[in-house]
Amino acid sequence: MQKITLIGLKTPIITKGDNISEILYKTIKELKISLDNGDVIVVAETPVAMAEGNLVNLEEIIPSEKAEELAVEYQMDPRAVEVVIREADEVLGGVQGVLLTIKYDTLIANAGADQSNATIGHMVLYPRNPLESAQEIKRYLEEKFHKKIAVIIADSRVQPLRRGTIGVALAVAGMEPIEDFRGRKDLFGRELKIKFRAVADDLVSAAELLMGEAAEQIPAVLIKGAPIQLTENPSFDMAIAKSECLFMNCFSKN
Repeated sequence: MQKITLIGLKTPIITKGDNISEILYKTIKELKISLDNGDVIVVAETPVAMAEGNLVNLEEIIPSEKAEELAVEYQMDPRAVEVVIREADEVLGGVQGVLLTIKYDTLIANAGADQSNATIGHMVLYPRNPLESAQEIKRYLEEKFHKKIAVIIADSRVQPLRRGTIGVALAVAGMEPIEDFRGRKDLFGRELKIKFRAVADDLVSAAELLMGEAAEQIPAVLIKGAPIQLTENPSFDMAIAKSECLFMNCFSKN
């Protein structure tokens, strides 16, 4: 039976200008943990964005008319709504206190803009380019440890009609994020037709059990023994077209 081990990487509070790759390296060394081929490091998006300085001061935001309207409808700060509008590729609607948006081809709350774990009066945004961030962390750690690893930039999101959050991979470097089960047989010999496993999302969900959502100060998790395939050129994109999405395709017809 395959054993998977998760190790939380507790770091100092990460602020603008910090080198998150170096912080992760020092944390791993201080914990006296070996980094092995095939290891995966899941890094939360907020500290990555904080290190990049990708946050906004709400005092400097002037809400648009659209932001004012949505703020009234969904009982939100108009300035926060304006930030979400600017960040989102598309705003689909919302519920009290939050907007449903599309950002980086992912259904996500508030386009990833968040006041949690941001300095008071600010909203932290997504990393400017999550894939580049993942690749940079991967390059740095591989050079330091002389091992081949994978890095995932992670966030949390809700599922339709389910309470609570699960993990979602915003970007992946060094591994196949999707496992294709099509053509395999089930227990009774039937061939699977449309089955894919979201490996990267599954790993993020596992890592979030350690990272938490509040003041845990664990921005990254090292995963050992995960059943992944290392590669620099993944076969599958994590995103799919709206017409292929069970939820979006149904909504568009209503």
